[in-house]
Amino acid sequence: MEFYCIGDDDAVRGFRLAGVRGRAVNGAAATAEALEEAAARADCGVIIITSAAAGLVRARLNEIKERSRPLIAEI
Repeated sequence: MEFYCIGDDDAVRGFRLAGVRGRAVNGAAATAEALEEAAARADCGVIIITSAAAGLVRARLNEIKERSRPLIAEI
């Protein structure tokens, strides 16, 4: 099971130091794309997303949260 981080440059860079892959985003379109890619990965068990990024894709994020996988952790 892998972790994946979606958020601003600083958050993603910090998680990369801990060995967590991720994608820095700015804007709703980039955030939605990163979220869909991470959720579709079979090995992704936890998506860590910043609250600012989550606010841009709240409706889709809530839909994904209803599934059993992946777990969404909003920071």
